[in-house]
Amino acid sequence: MGKPTGFLEYVREIPADRPPLERVHDYKEFHLHLEEKQLRNQGARCMDCGVPFCHTGKLISGMASGCPINNLIPEFNDLVFRGRWQEALERLHKTNNFPEFTGRVCPAPCEGSCVLGINNPPVTIKNIEYSIIEKGWEEGWVIPNAPRSRTGKKVAVIGSGPAGLAAAAQLNAAGHAVTVFERADRPGGLLMYGIPNMKLDKNEVVRRRIRLMEEEGIKFVCNAHVGVTHDAAQLRKDFDSIVVCTGATLPRDLPIEGRAHAGVHFAMEFLTANTKAVLAGTEANISAKDKDVIVIGGGDTGTDCVGTSLRHGCKSVTQIEILPKPPTERTADNPWPEWPKTYKMDYGQEEAAARYGADPRVYLTTVKKFNADASGRVESLVTVEIKWGKNDKGQFVPQEQPGTEKTRPAQLVLLAMGFLGPEQPLIKALTLDTDPRSNIKADHNVHTTNLPGVFAAGDCRRGQSLVVWAINEGRAAARECDRYLMGATTLP
Repeated sequence: MGKPTGFLEYVREIPADRPPLERVHDYKEFHLHLEEKQLRNQGARCMDCGVPFCHTGKLISGMASGCPINNLIPEFNDLVFRGRWQEALERLHKTNNFPEFTGRVCPAPCEGSCVLGINNPPVTIKNIEYSIIEKGWEEGWVIPNAPRSRTGKKVAVIGSGPAGLAAAAQLNAAGHAVTVFERADRPGGLLMYGIPNMKLDKNEVVRRRIRLMEEEGIKFVCNAHVGVTHDAAQLRKDFDSIVVCTGATLPRDLPIEGRAHAGVHFAMEFLTANTKAVLAGTEANISAKDKDVIVIGGGDTGTDCVGTSLRHGCKSVTQIEILPKPPTERTADNPWPEWPKTYKMDYGQEEAAARYGADPRVYLTTVKKFNADASGRVESLVTVEIKWGKNDKGQFVPQEQPGTEKTRPAQLVLLAMGFLGPEQPLIKALTLDTDPRSNIKADHNVHTTNLPGVFAAGDCRRGQSLVVWAINEGRAAARECDRYLMGATTLP
């Protein structure tokens, strides 16, 4: 597993990013790349640790620990160290259909559980993964791999996000005729419209993989909103099986005074409009240019709103976070190999700090009211500081702190507070059972719904989660769908 003494000889190196004040003027990917010698040294840091937690893929304290798709991390680290890149790519593709996606957007829970990370910076697993797949594309090793024979079975996959794409790829490899239905105008789901171009290039990365899947025999049907514009019952008649991978796209709202004012948008409205404009070479119809922007929500989506607003040329940007500022180091109740809940500056915050001089996040704060100008458009909002305390039921709830109200200018407000679950039209059209959180009811690693031959995977089954969990679920649902169709399966 790498060089036996590599972790003692080499320090952790990650590629530099393009300077923040340079990259905010375009939508090109901002990560730069390490030279091959540096990458091989990073592979050498992988220890002979005996029990590689990095690829265990467990949930600990409700968070991912290790790789949810069980990437063979020590193996590909060792192969990179030895310069055996094509073999490293073969190992990577055994578990991951789309390492070019995860190598860019995954938060790398594998690194959070790296054994070396107990007392040293962990191995640069994510960057090594990214480098393997990109070298594979450059060298022409990633080629269409159509099945040698077809089973005669037809499968419909509804949704073309990471779960849908993974299910489609696996079912196609098993020889079934796969058609993917996508309600948007382009395939990719979250990968196309939920993640900005500077994190995941649409033409050079997403479309590249979609084209390969089409060459392997997978059919994509866009502008097909099953349950709304396309009859779900007819789909059941036309196909031998269905895999539902529609995501959890129902956004959490903020029903406070002034919510209906113009200029208050869900984050995905803003991000989707922007990506469509970038792809069309036009101006976005929701613009942050010359505006005071306030983003409500502190997760990845909120960060993407910050970075996108800066690229529009906003006047200012503030990110409101109801939780406290994380500590700089792990606390006693967040031990290894749990995901480290520590403070970090993501790309959007780095860019805002470079432009305005400080992290744009405001912690332990919530919004009470939106104010509008004479035309009915939002012009400011009122915030109040909070602390977390227990209510009479023993539940932790935010408690407003008297005298801390503040009016902040805002001509654009973006709600990035997460998602409540899947949208319901398709679920109702198919009469699928749901759990108490409104997700499709189906057990993990089984994925069968109450309807024979209908499976569910990804965020629509588990709730909002990581791309890497979606791939895990898509692969598992494909395996069970293949078993249903054929009586047995050889899918991994």
